[in-house]
Amino acid sequence: EVSFTRDALYIAAEVFFTGTAAEVTPVIEVDNRQVGHGAPGEITRSVQELYFRVVRGQEPKYADWLTYI
Repeated sequence: EVSFTRDALYIAAEVFFTGTAAEVTPVIEVDNRQVGHGAPGEITRSVQELYFRVVRGQEPKYADWLTYI
């Protein structure tokens, strides 16, 4: 975790939000400026895909993270 300036967002290749509500959400624009190529990047897609596999119980390595209700 680090602090960063808005300029860092403007020149970033990829940006995504994470959190309880956001899960893993790509950011394609900041202050009307396109981030990277204007689409989710390879790292964002990879993290997002893994996240959804984990929370759906499809990753045995992380099974103990889940509480089934």
